[in-house]
Amino acid sequence: MGNINSTYKVTYIQRDNSLKSYLFQRVNTNIFKNPIEIMENIDRVTTFIRSKYPDQITLHFHHTDEGLNYYLYEKDAFWRVVNYVDSVTFNASDDFGIIEATGKAFGDFQTQLSDFDGSVLYETIPDFHNTKKRLDTLFSHVADDLCGRVAEVKKELDYIASVREKATELSVQFANGEIPKRVTHNDTKCNNVLFDRKTKEPIVVIDLDTIMPGMSMYDFADAVRFIANTAVEDEPDISKVFFDTAKFRAFAKGFIGATHKSLEPVEITNLVKSTFSITIELASRFLDDYITGDQYFRCAYPKHNLVRTRCQLKLAEDIERKWEELEWIVSNVIETI
Repeated sequence: MGNINSTYKVTYIQRDNSLKSYLFQRVNTNIFKNPIEIMENIDRVTTFIRSKYPDQITLHFHHTDEGLNYYLYEKDAFWRVVNYVDSVTFNASDDFGIIEATGKAFGDFQTQLSDFDGSVLYETIPDFHNTKKRLDTLFSHVADDLCGRVAEVKKELDYIASVREKATELSVQFANGEIPKRVTHNDTKCNNVLFDRKTKEPIVVIDLDTIMPGMSMYDFADAVRFIANTAVEDEPDISKVFFDTAKFRAFAKGFIGATHKSLEPVEITNLVKSTFSITIELASRFLDDYITGDQYFRCAYPKHNLVRTRCQLKLAEDIERKWEELEWIVSNVIETI
């Protein structure tokens, strides 16, 4: 189970003959270089949610006799154990009910932690969603052109350069303290929400390894960027790539419905801009990796990162075209709450 960590479901027969299941997970420390900081972040957040909402299902990582929510076996075997939650997940969905419920789940997560002091958390991946720094890095590598690939991607670079100021505006405001610092999930994929098998209601948000301080809008944006894309992230035929406004509405309805009382107006009113910004940010990361030799993202074939780049840029262009409609959707959702 899982693409990064090694995960095992283990079921025990208890004294009363009932069954109890746990997930044992060996953390990939080649990917997660600071697992202790990650687990301390998780412990603080899950303990806070559990104390605030004692009747709600929350992730619970079991502690050792020393009070640690992980176990280090020898030098590089980093293990953790969490209660298993019987549930179902969705990698993607065309069901507006599931999409709205996903928005609600991540919105509830924001609201649950709205009064949590995010300054106590480690920034486990510095500048992870610092769009300005991502683009600055890209254009620095463009100037170096170490792999001789820049001439091939002039069209893509020209577009990113043309929207650079718009795409980086929120990260600049955040750095200046004009946007609140929140506890953010930073990996808001649909399959990081567990749903009830029968009711399809969200149970709990999972995969908390990337929790750290950030902008609430980027959790919204990264989720809806993926959910509202009419194609996969590495679709080579970009004529298939569009931003689905109906899916955007469904997700926004769930997210805004759960957060409109806890987030500030500057956060709600910038949801469309954040969606555009994070799409450009991801495109810049794929493109940066391509022009520097494909060192970060796993590639299945040559130019895979370039295909990913073009897919995200087509999506960003469609978001630009539909900007006024998307802003109207946000306003309309707010009015109908």
